[in-house]
Amino acid sequence: MQLVLEKRAERSNTIALVSPLIAIGLTIVTMTILFAILGKNPLLALQAYFIAPLTDGYSLQEIAVKATPLVMIAIGLSLCYLANAWNIGAEGQFLIGAVAGSWIAVKTQGTDAGAWVLPAMLVLAAAAGALYALIPAICKVKFGASEILTSLMLVYVADLLLDYLVRGPWRDPNGFNFPTTAEFDPVATVPLLIEGGRLHLGSIIALLVVAAAAILLGRTIKGFEIRVVGASPRAARFGGFNANQLVILTFAVSGALAGLAGIIEVAGPVGHLQPGISPGYGFTAIIVAFLGRLNPIGILIAGLFLALTFIGGEQAQIAMKIPLDVTKVFQGILLFYVLACDSLILYRFKLVFPNRQVARGAG
Repeated sequence: MQLVLEKRAERSNTIALVSPLIAIGLTIVTMTILFAILGKNPLLALQAYFIAPLTDGYSLQEIAVKATPLVMIAIGLSLCYLANAWNIGAEGQFLIGAVAGSWIAVKTQGTDAGAWVLPAMLVLAAAAGALYALIPAICKVKFGASEILTSLMLVYVADLLLDYLVRGPWRDPNGFNFPTTAEFDPVATVPLLIEGGRLHLGSIIALLVVAAAAILLGRTIKGFEIRVVGASPRAARFGGFNANQLVILTFAVSGALAGLAGIIEVAGPVGHLQPGISPGYGFTAIIVAFLGRLNPIGILIAGLFLALTFIGGEQAQIAMKIPLDVTKVFQGILLFYVLACDSLILYRFKLVFPNRQVARGAG
C-alpha cells in the first residue's frame, strides 16, 4: 500500500479557502512541541505570542506599525507572483528605498528646509526601489537570467551599501562613533497619528495601497492581464498580452512599494538611518503574500497576523526568556506549511495497492 499525490480534475476552491487556516493550525501544533522541548509551558508561551499583545493599547499600535511595511511589500510581491514573476529580493529594494530617501534627509539636515522634504523623500525612495527591481527584471527579459537568483543577490549589495554609508560619509559626527546618521529633522519624518505612540501616517498609506491593489486586480484590464499571464501564459499570448512587459511592470511596482515601505520605516518609527532597520520584512512579506492567497484583503489580514508574531515574540522573550529567533523559526515553519497545504489545492492523497494492480494486469 502506498500513499501518493494524485492530480485533481479541477482546482479545489474549498481547500484554497481553508489552506491558510490549516497551515496556521499545523504551525501552532509544531510550535507547541518546540516550546515543550525548550522547557517552556506551551500554553503560557502561546498566550504570550498571540493573546497578550491584543490586550494592550500600545501593543496594538505596534502591531499596526509592524504590519505597515509587511503589507506594502507583500502587495507588490503578490502582483509579481500572480504574473508568474518571482521577485525574492524585496528586502534589497526596501533597503535601497530607505537609503535613497534618507539622502534627502541627510542633505537637508539643519537647513530649515520646507514641507517639500518628506514628499520628495517618498517619491525618491519609490523611484529607487523601482529602478533596483528593474535590474533582475531586465536580466530575465533580455538575457533569460533567473530573477530569483539575481533579485536575491542584490539584497546583499543593498545591505552592504547601507552599511558603508552609515559607517562612512553619512555617520553622525556627534553619534559617539555609532554607525548611524543624525536624527532626521521634523520635516523629514512621517507624522504620528496618535500622540505618545508610534502609529504613523504610513499605516494609512498601506491601507490606500491595499485598496488600490484590490481595484487594480478586480476592476481593471491590467489586473485581468496579470491574472491571465500568470495562470495561462499560452492563452495570454493568444490574447495579445506581452508577458515580458508585464514582468517589467510588476517588478517596477513591487520595487516601488518596497522602497516606499523602506523610507516610511526609516522616517517613521526609526527616525534615522542605521544598519538593521529591517528584521527581515522583505522575506517575511513573502509569507504574508502566500498566506493572504495573493489577495489584497487577505494580505492585510495576514500582515496583521505576522506582525502579531513579531510583537508576541518580543513579549515572550521578556516574560519567558524565549529566544527572539524562535519567531523566525515560527515564520519559516508557517511558510513551509502554507506551501505544503497549497499543494492540496491541485492534488489529493490517494491510497494505491500495487499488488492488486499487478493481479488485475495479469488477469
